[in-house]
Amino acid sequence: MKLKDEMRSQVLSKVKKIVIKIGTGVLTTDNGYLDKEQIKGLAGQVVELKKMGYRVVVVSSGAIGSGMGELGIGKRPGTLPELQAVAAIGQSKLISMYDACFKLHGYHAAQILLTREDFEDRQRYLNTCNTIHTLFQLNAIPVVNENDTISVEEIKFGDNDALSAMVTNLLNAELLIILSSVDGLYDRCPTAKNKATVIPVVEDVSDEIKQLAFNSKTQRGVGGMQTKLEAVSVVVKAGEAVIIANGRTDKVLKRIVQGEDMGTLFLPKKEKLANRKRWIGFTIKPKGKIYVDDGAMSALTEKGKSLLATGIVSVEGAFDKGDTISICKKGDGAIFAKGLTNYSSKEIEKIKGCSTSSITKILGYKLYDEIIHRDNMVIL
Repeated sequence: MKLKDEMRSQVLSKVKKIVIKIGTGVLTTDNGYLDKEQIKGLAGQVVELKKMGYRVVVVSSGAIGSGMGELGIGKRPGTLPELQAVAAIGQSKLISMYDACFKLHGYHAAQILLTREDFEDRQRYLNTCNTIHTLFQLNAIPVVNENDTISVEEIKFGDNDALSAMVTNLLNAELLIILSSVDGLYDRCPTAKNKATVIPVVEDVSDEIKQLAFNSKTQRGVGGMQTKLEAVSVVVKAGEAVIIANGRTDKVLKRIVQGEDMGTLFLPKKEKLANRKRWIGFTIKPKGKIYVDDGAMSALTEKGKSLLATGIVSVEGAFDKGDTISICKKGDGAIFAKGLTNYSSKEIEKIKGCSTSSITKILGYKLYDEIIHRDNMVIL
């Protein structure tokens, strides 16, 4: 236990920026209305962290849940237009309550509504980052949510667990705290007959760990432990830490940053990815796939090489130069890297398996020696 305490202390000693994701179940009452006392308490804790010198961003669910409560709807709507309409009603209630609670401490709630497009477009991505960093200098707390009112399936994050991971990587925040309705990741599915124990520290989000996810979704929420572990995996691979804890535990945020054994701590990978590589590897949706042979896979993963045409076996999907594509192992098709391609799918189809010196002869030109340069690639 002492070693685990040292791990937690070591991780927390490096934290300067914190993203706090708050789930719907933490923010609403049993009948679906916003829990003002709960939000008031969390707002006070967030302000306390800010006064301690941390830069804090809140990623808050609750717009749809709040709208359902206002309208007296017991079950989450099933169609996109209904969800968008309910979110439009609930989001105003949600941000108004945050603002009222932060103002008790002399701060403002700064509403930021995002879609996946805001992250996939590099300029909008950087503008979002700049805006949040500017808000850090003001008496304001950024409150981020998905723009459910305009989001369609193609540009949705799916849940705010995924959004919180993207915001963490956007800001290079050293810690993501996911406040949920459970105490952390359990070593088994808790039931009345089956006593489960919270795992204090997870060093690797392995397949074995992922199997510990169980369905804890509510009528008003979207994600369960599975989506949380997916978000955790993205953040720790980028080199940052995550803690999943119960959002209704007394003074949970302060107790976490003070090093108390709260929830489950997921340790970060030792190598921190640069912001641009986080964007390539974990933000942009790939437009296609390239399958490579064992030699190319070894060159990329073990020797740090760029991807050349000679190692490519096949191409899947239609994409253009500059698009992000997945790099897969031939045979089982496992994705092991992502990168920005220097050639289109049509061009690669013609030069796959060929030597670099043959590209000009085949295409009539050669844009680059590499299909994907190492600087534009992330090994997953």
